[in-house]
Order: sequence, then C-alpha cells, then structure tokens
Amino acid sequence: MRPAVLDPALPRLSRRANHGAVWFAAAAALAATRTPRARRAASRGLASLGLASLTVNALGKRTARHVRPAPVPLIGQPKRRPTTASFPSGQAAAAAAFATGVALESPAWGTVVAPVAASLALSRARGGAHVPGDVLAGAALGVGAAFAVRGMVPTRGQAAPPARTRAEVPALPDGEGLVLVANTAAGSADRARALRDALPRAEIVECEPQDVPAELEKAATRARVLGVCGGDGTVNTAARVALRFRLPLAVLPGGTLNHFAYDLGIEDVRDLARALRAREAVRVDVGRYSCGGKQGVFLNTCSVGVYPELVRERERWSHRIGGWPAGVLAALRVLRADRHPLEAEFQGRTHPLWLLFAGNGTYHRMGLASGRRMDLADGQLDVRVVHGGRRPAARLLAAALAGPLTRSPAHAALQVGRLRLDHVAPGTLLAYDGEVTEVEGRVTVEKLPEALTVYRPVPSD
Repeated sequence: MRPAVLDPALPRLSRRANHGAVWFAAAAALAATRTPRARRAASRGLASLGLASLTVNALGKRTARHVRPAPVPLIGQPKRRPTTASFPSGQAAAAAAFATGVALESPAWGTVVAPVAASLALSRARGGAHVPGDVLAGAALGVGAAFAVRGMVPTRGQAAPPARTRAEVPALPDGEGLVLVANTAAGSADRARALRDALPRAEIVECEPQDVPAELEKAATRARVLGVCGGDGTVNTAARVALRFRLPLAVLPGGTLNHFAYDLGIEDVRDLARALRAREAVRVDVGRYSCGGKQGVFLNTCSVGVYPELVRERERWSHRIGGWPAGVLAALRVLRADRHPLEAEFQGRTHPLWLLFAGNGTYHRMGLASGRRMDLADGQLDVRVVHGGRRPAARLLAAALAGPLTRSPAHAALQVGRLRLDHVAPGTLLAYDGEVTEVEGRVTVEKLPEALTVYRPVPSD
C-alpha cells in the first residue's frame, strides 16, 4: 500500500500514540487473549517501550538538541506542534520498541503489531514533526531497547530444552484413547473444551477438586494415555496415578502457575495436541519424599521451613481475596510472625534453617528472569538452604536475588541426588507442589530417574 493512501489516517494515529496510549491499548488487547505467550509478549513490549522512552527523554533529546523541521508537512498540519527537541523521534522509538519486544516473544503477534508501528513512524515524518533521520534514529533506538530487555530477561525460546531420547508412546491423531480429567476449580473448563474441539474423540471428565483423585483412578483403568488439566497440585495427583498404572501422562496447564507444564514446553491446547498427534514424548525425573510410613512424589519442588507455612496461610485466604493477593498477604503475615527457625540435622550437622528447598531438576536463571528448568531428567535435586539467624525476610530476599550462587553466610546452594534431614521436630510442615503435610523425625528426599513418561512437543532444530 502506498503511503499516500494512508495519509488521511496518519494524523489521527499519530495523535493517539501520544504518551504510548496506542501501545498500552495493544498490550491490554494481547493480555485479554488469556494465553501465556501473548501475555509475555505484551509485558515484553511494554518493558521495551519503557526503556526506549527513558533513553530518548533522559539522553537523546537532552544530548542532541535538534530543532523541529519547518512546518511544511506532507499531510495535514498538526493541531499542536511539539516543543521538545526533534532528535530522535520518541514516538518512533516507542513504536519500534513495542513491536520488536512483542515479536521477540511471539513472532505471530509481532506480524500483527508491526504494520501499526511502521505506520506510526511514517506519520511522524509525513506530518512534519520530524525529518526522516529523526524517525530512523528513534526506530533504531527502539529496536536496541527491545534487545537490551531481552538480554536482561530472555525469552522462553532462547534456551530450548536439551534433546532427550524420545519415549515410546501411542499416537492419538483424533484423541481416541486419551482420558483427561479437568479440575473445574482451577478455571480449566475452557481449555478442556478447546482440547475436545482439537481432539474430538478424547474423553473429557470435568469434576470438582475433591473428586479429582477418584476420577483419575477410574480414568486410568480405561485410558491408553492419562490426561490432566489443572494446576500443579492436580498434576501431582495425576502423576502419582500415572506412575502406579504405568501410563504416559498428558498435561494441559489450567492453574495459576503451571510450572511443570511450562517447563515441559506446553502452554496451550495446540502444544499438547501437536505432541499427542506426533507421538512426541520424553521421560522425566520424579522427586520423592519419605518420612516413616508416609511417602509422596513431587514434580516441581519440596520444601520445609517458612515456605510451607506461607502455602498454608495462602490457602486460608485465597478463596476470599484471590490467589495473588492471598500470596502477598501470606508472605507479610509469615515473615512478620515471631517464630524461631527450624532445627534439623543436614549433612551430619545440626542447623537452624529458615528454609530448605529441593527442586526436581536444576533451576537456571538467565539475566533477571526467574529460574526455570532446562532439563527435567538431569538426575539432580537443586537444594537451596537459607540459614537461621536474625531477619528472616532479609535472608530470604538475599537468597532469592543471589539465585544459584554457591555459598554465603545467609544461604547455600548445591546439587545432589539424595538428601536426608534428621531430628525434624513433630508437626513440621513440608510443602510439595503446592500441597502441605506434616513430618517429623527423619525425612528423606530423593530422585526417581526418568520414572514418568510425559507428552511434550519436541523443539524443532
């Protein structure tokens, strides 16, 4: 399309882009799609826009004080002439930053946003607010800001999971043989119905949380592949059943965090349907804790200390005020409480501990991004210990910021295949995949290497 065809619309687009209004509206539209990839694209676009705007206003316009071009626009005279320096174009920088940030996270959404960004950049030159050099410099700065944000917070696609020997699983092109149990309390009904549309012969069982274990047991007796849709706690229950019946597991994320599904590379129905049709599956490790006659498995994490107390406190409030507000309130209540650190014998020595965290697989941090697992079958427990002492909140924050740093006076990190805690006080809480139980005496945490077969879309080379 020739630029002259767009001339009637360009001034309006340029005015609506003031203060980033167009891009905030675009981000809201992306977030409203309720897909993780689109939401990450929206967040990355806004972060890139923010960095670009900060750079333009704090450095660019203050350093190069170019005057605006003479008011002879190629299209209608702007109603209000800008008074700031001309170089570089702030709107072009914001447009390029937002579009590039979105495209780095989601190329598909990037192709939707890019024409709007290009039109807006064009409007700045054709409207007489800038010379072409200002626009090009602003666009280059915006692209650079998006890549700078990616350097600090990498996209999920930057670090693909390592290649693993594919597990032998049945192909289900139309879903026949899949019985999927969906936890309706996790807000998973829409996703379960979308899976029914994608795989019409799959059997979908929707049930309340209290009925999930029984429905999974019944589903396992007639399924070739056991499916589950829900949060990490629901997936944990399904994994126990799949292990006992020796069935492959198909996971559709339907909860709040969905750590296991996302680390597998499954974000939506399309990812799972593709894996089921193409027989794409791998074997992953399972963590197991045992204490006396009590035993359980975990796919994500197992912990004692402050975190289990936070989980229990969050559960008390989540049904009243929602998950995220309940998590914030629980953290404030737990960290402000007057309590003593947990005493336990770890690696032959008795330690006061605020927190002992064991991850099923090594959690990696890239830039400022939160940790994620690249390899779900590395045979390692990722153990993080926050030592007891004064100011638990400061110690926990220091451990979180330090990530995988090996050792400090406040915390330590190590990778082992098995660990044991002795002399754990009665009534001590242990959290695993968001569930909480009580332990005492000796607690053993170990790995079950490649014990579970799960469908996972294999990344293309």
